[in-house]
Amino acid sequence: MNDVVRLTCLACGQANRVPVAKLDAGPKCAKCGTPLAAGDVTAFDARVHDKATQTDELPLIVDYWAPWCGPCRMMAPEFSKAASALQGKARFAKIDTEQFPQISQRLQIRGIPLLILYHRGAEIGRLSGARPAAEIEDFVRRNL
Repeated sequence: MNDVVRLTCLACGQANRVPVAKLDAGPKCAKCGTPLAAGDVTAFDARVHDKATQTDELPLIVDYWAPWCGPCRMMAPEFSKAASALQGKARFAKIDTEQFPQISQRLQIRGIPLLILYHRGAEIGRLSGARPAAEIEDFVRRNL
């Protein structure tokens, strides 16, 4: 295994190189100081989405959602629980498909909520529908 991973700051888009041994120590972005692997869910824009999903070397699971979607809002706390449980092993982000419809079109998203797991620039798997934290965690572990 590589002893350094490349992580995109989900807040500003800056590329960062982080020693694997330091992932649990709360690494921060060299540019803006935002935690890189804090075990939380970060909302990002289309530019950061594209950069992170194509270049990150730590698994990234993205929740494609919309504010008007009831199941999306119901799943948000469960997604946060899973993010906390998998801190240092995967990063969690979300993107508003209503605000960034070009992402939905390009990825051929037909229904939300939809979770897509990325690793080293490739889509690893998809999980549709609102899910409890345990299922989200299992999905990530099973696909890596």
